[in-house]
Amino acid sequence: MSDKTKIALITGGTKGIGYGIAEMLIKDGMRVAITGRSEETLQEALQQLNQLKEGYVLGIVADVRDFESQQNAVQQVVEQWGALDVLVANAGVGHFAPMESLTVEQWQETIDINLTGVFYSVKAALPALKNSKGYLITIASLAGTNFFANGAAYNASKFGLVGFTQAVMLDVRNDGIKVTTIMPGSVATNFNNHEPSEKDAWKIQPEDIGQMVVDLLKMNPRTLPSKIEVRPTMPK
Repeated sequence: MSDKTKIALITGGTKGIGYGIAEMLIKDGMRVAITGRSEETLQEALQQLNQLKEGYVLGIVADVRDFESQQNAVQQVVEQWGALDVLVANAGVGHFAPMESLTVEQWQETIDINLTGVFYSVKAALPALKNSKGYLITIASLAGTNFFANGAAYNASKFGLVGFTQAVMLDVRNDGIKVTTIMPGSVATNFNNHEPSEKDAWKIQPEDIGQMVVDLLKMNPRTLPSKIEVRPTMPK
């Protein structure tokens, strides 16, 4: 990737890991577009991110479950800044329940957002990434390789996401597009209605994943870390 100002699109960038990535990319001098389903949470995130560097962030209301919504998001980024160098497919949801009580609706939402939603985002962004010889990063989970009780829907979505990303990596590497999936363990976020507090100090922090993305983008073009597992150093 060249030395020009890089442009990134982050799905689900209003909070948690997505926000942490946006924050670190902006601090590193990149222009960043974030998407979210709620105008209210989007505006809250934009207000905070604009304090880092005015004019370097763009907010787009979009839903990864809608392919046309993802196409429109990519189009807005390209129209605003002329290109798209990085897509971070981050938006995700978690429903955890034993198979007997896992509902059809919970299963469908998990697969639609965590797996099909990533397909939609990648499909929409691929032409722009091909033009820029850019970078695709998906945010999976250690749940994409480690199964656990009550995780049928979440495990299925994240196992699928890891396989999807690695296959896409092989599909597009000859187009000059780099592809990485990041698989975090416990992260201090609002995921699954959790409220972060001082008790989460042992966990990976969202900005840690953001720094990882910054570092990936600076990796020598000849080298590709295609799958990264990341854990808290000292888990509880």
